[in-house]
Amino acid sequence: MLKLGVNIDHVATVRQARLGIEPSPMKAADECEKAGCFGITAHLREDRRHIIDSDIVALAKQVENLNMEMAVTDEMVDIALANKPNSVCLVPEKREELTTEGGLDVIGIKDKLSTAISRFQENGILVSLFIDPEEDQIRMAAELGAEYIELHTGTFANADGEEQLTELDRLIEGAKLAHNLGIKVNAGHGIDYVNIELIKKIPHLVELNIGHSIVSRSIFVGMRQAVKEMIDLMADYTG
Repeated sequence: MLKLGVNIDHVATVRQARLGIEPSPMKAADECEKAGCFGITAHLREDRRHIIDSDIVALAKQVENLNMEMAVTDEMVDIALANKPNSVCLVPEKREELTTEGGLDVIGIKDKLSTAISRFQENGILVSLFIDPEEDQIRMAAELGAEYIELHTGTFANADGEEQLTELDRLIEGAKLAHNLGIKVNAGHGIDYVNIELIKKIPHLVELNIGHSIVSRSIFVGMRQAVKEMIDLMADYTG
C-alpha cells in the first residue's frame, strides 16, 4: 500500500504568524496519525520560519515515524543526530524562497552528502535525497548509498496540459531507474487532491509526502478528514 507522510510545516506557519502556541504542530501530528497516515514530515529551516527547534524535540518523542526535512549543514546534521528522527530528507534551501524550489544537486555536493549520509546511517537514521528526475542525479544518489530518493514533483504540479504530461513521463522514467538501481522511491511537493490521479501513474512509489494541500483542506473539514480523504484517493495505487 502506498504510504502517506503528512508535512505539518504550515500548521506551524499559522502559529508563527502570532509567535504564539496555537495551532500546535504536535496536535496536528496526533490528528494525522489518528487518521491513519504513516508518518509526519517537518522541515526545520535555517531561518526557523515555521517549524522551530522545540517542535523537532517534541515530535521526535511523540510521533511513530518522524521524517525531518533539512538542509545539509553542520547545524542541521547535529540537530538531527541529537533527536534521532526515523528518517531525514536532505533538501536544498535558500532563505529567499517561499518553498523548496527544486531538487538537490547531489553531484555538486557529493562529498558533503557522503559524510552526512554516513553519520546518519551509523546512527540508524534512514536517508532520502530530494531530487529532480534526472538520470545523473539518481545514479549519484545510488552511488552515495542513500536508501531513498524523493522525486521532486513540484515542476509537474505547476505545469498543465502537455507540459504536465511531459513532466509526468520524466517522473515515471526516474522512478523506474531508481528502482532498477535498488533505491526506494518517494515523491513530494505540490501534490493535491486532483493531481494525485496522475501521480499514481508513477511506478514503484513507497510514500508520498504531502503538506500544503492537506493543511489547506483541513481548514474546512478538519485535519483527520483531510488526511482520510487523501488516503482514500491513494488506496487504489498498484505500483
